[in-house]
Amino acid sequence: MLAFETHTLPNGLQLVAHYDPHSPLFSMNIIYRVGSRDEDPERTGFAHLFEHLMFGGSLHIPRYDEPLQMAGGTNNAFTNSDFTSYYLTLPAANAETAFWLESDRMLGLAFSEKSLEVQRNVVVEEFRQNYLNQPYGDIWLLIRPLAYKVHPYRWPTIGMHPAHIEGASLEDVKSFFAKHYHPANAVMATAGNLKPDQVFALAEKWFGPIPAAPVPDRSLPAEPPQQEARHLWHQAKVPDKVIYKAWHMPARYTKDYFAGDLLSDLLGSGFSSRLFHKLVRKKMLFSEVNAFVSGDEHPGLFIVSGKIRPGVSMEAAEQAIVSEVEQLGNEAPKSEEFLKIRNRFITQHAFAMQGVAEKAQNLAESTYFGNTNLVNELDHHYLQVKARMLSDFVVRYLNPNNCNTLYYVPKQ
Repeated sequence: MLAFETHTLPNGLQLVAHYDPHSPLFSMNIIYRVGSRDEDPERTGFAHLFEHLMFGGSLHIPRYDEPLQMAGGTNNAFTNSDFTSYYLTLPAANAETAFWLESDRMLGLAFSEKSLEVQRNVVVEEFRQNYLNQPYGDIWLLIRPLAYKVHPYRWPTIGMHPAHIEGASLEDVKSFFAKHYHPANAVMATAGNLKPDQVFALAEKWFGPIPAAPVPDRSLPAEPPQQEARHLWHQAKVPDKVIYKAWHMPARYTKDYFAGDLLSDLLGSGFSSRLFHKLVRKKMLFSEVNAFVSGDEHPGLFIVSGKIRPGVSMEAAEQAIVSEVEQLGNEAPKSEEFLKIRNRFITQHAFAMQGVAEKAQNLAESTYFGNTNLVNELDHHYLQVKARMLSDFVVRYLNPNNCNTLYYVPKQ
């Protein structure tokens, strides 16, 4: 059980603090309620662009990394479809440095044409290098718009096209920052050797003076239920055929999500998974195969993917996947196979709660999802899943009319 205390500043910043007197470290994690889903369809990639701009200097601190490194700290950030997370860890004796650094860039960034141009070029180069010029790099640029026709999950966090970032003006990014990066649109979680009353006092000192702002409206169009199978063939300069099958599934932490998550592990997580054992090792149809869930806040995707061995037809490979999925719909997994993957989740979750950085991350995410104590309740939710519920999930969600299939083949 992870103990924590919560508090909210008058400007709306939500605080969560976990005290660990045995750690010499202190970790802070700030989640801003802005992800790629909050972007204008004509200006995609902005949330990810800000992940870079936030390290380009703030109002009173020209170089974010320098004072943090002098204090013995490390930091990083990531962006997904739903939110952006910034995190740092440093010696607990220097904890106030974290409040100083993070409050200053929440107060304001040192925007300039020069800094924007530098980060714009970095992001555009990342787009071209990792998504356009790398083999299979554009898979998510293809499968997201195949699966989503209305919801903004139809584009990845890197954006739809480099032109959207190339065209970002200084006024565009200032407007985006003012709308999304303020106390009422953020959660700050801490873990380490600093008592909650000390955390709240330092938060009041450094974050309290930052003006409140309206919380952005995040109501989005729901993706209509898919009524027919969708297929997309794509040719590119790649060595092997690849297949992706993506079914719509429930939102993260809602009814049926937990069964879907365990099902993906059973099918395609690791060398002992069912698909690896049967389709890679036994039938030798694939060189690799995976199954995973997107884990989005709104209804997401259940994905099975595989790299097909030379000489194996696309039709045979797809039928093998479909057969394995259908078999699970007809027959629940045996107790030994099911308990293996459920116990593995419990173990992984326990390991993920050991370090102060992981504790702060989990507390911040649980608060973002509306229930801070979710961090302590996850094991219970997964333990409620029974083997037959995995079969029920297959029947309910992994059917042909709910499936989007990408056939990625070498260009002749």
